[in-house]
Amino acid sequence: MRGRDPIAPSIELGSWLAGLATGPGGPRRYYLYQPPNLRAEEGHLPVMVMLHGCGQMAMDFARITRMHQLAARERFFVLYPEQDRLANSKGCWNWCERTSGLAVAEAATLMAAINQVCKQYSTDPHRIAVAGLSAGASMAALLASLFPQRIKAVAMHSGVAPGAAMSALTAMSAMTGLHAPPITFTAVGKAVRAAAAGTTLPGLFVLHGDADDVVAPSNADSTAGIWSMATGSAIGTERTWQHEGRHAVHETEFTRKGRTIVTLCKVQGLGHAWSGGTTGLPYSDMRGPCATRMFWNFAKCQF
Repeated sequence: MRGRDPIAPSIELGSWLAGLATGPGGPRRYYLYQPPNLRAEEGHLPVMVMLHGCGQMAMDFARITRMHQLAARERFFVLYPEQDRLANSKGCWNWCERTSGLAVAEAATLMAAINQVCKQYSTDPHRIAVAGLSAGASMAALLASLFPQRIKAVAMHSGVAPGAAMSALTAMSAMTGLHAPPITFTAVGKAVRAAAAGTTLPGLFVLHGDADDVVAPSNADSTAGIWSMATGSAIGTERTWQHEGRHAVHETEFTRKGRTIVTLCKVQGLGHAWSGGTTGLPYSDMRGPCATRMFWNFAKCQF
């Protein structure tokens, strides 16, 4: 990464395909990026699902993260769903609305979008990863805990621990780090039920800035701890690293039987912004290490 953009090429190739999926949470638009020059010998390609944060739209998130530019080189599809402003006036995914059932319904609609894409295009239904920022990160964790048999890797950037809130009101407390997740509604309880059905939670990558004044960094520690407990993994390697000119990172791996199940990265000096994102855009900090590249590398290992 030294002295160059880790997501190059900068010239965008491939195709953009717009769609609409319907489910229990209502209809949702999405944009699918298809890498260029698909070849039959490649077979079906993986899908990375990208869930934007509050105040964003799908293509805003695409411009910030540039996951599709990486996909052009690494050969995978990128699905950018978009929240409907009628469902949430601020454009937030309703990850916290557990009491009303809206959170689960919305997750099911996102799963419907994934299924639709898998049926219509040359995608691999067994290699699906999901990543998100802020509210999108919390929804990504919920989606993975509800559909662990379908989601093989999940990445949370600046999100709230699963189960930390049951409504919009309690979400505000959770964001400040005041709420510890109630165990019956966390990934722990979900993992027990998943294990009984022969399925375990997917691998998790958590990234959070230690200067985040919107979502408390303690949420990252809570999330990693919850997922580690649920997957039976334990703290392994810890290290601090820094690429030239970028924020330093303290990284902790949680492993089980020699395999990394959870990765926790705390980025020094990073606020509530996508690490390594496009310069000049809201919720984006190009000075951080490239979250886009790190998330995809983690997903590949989980596949």
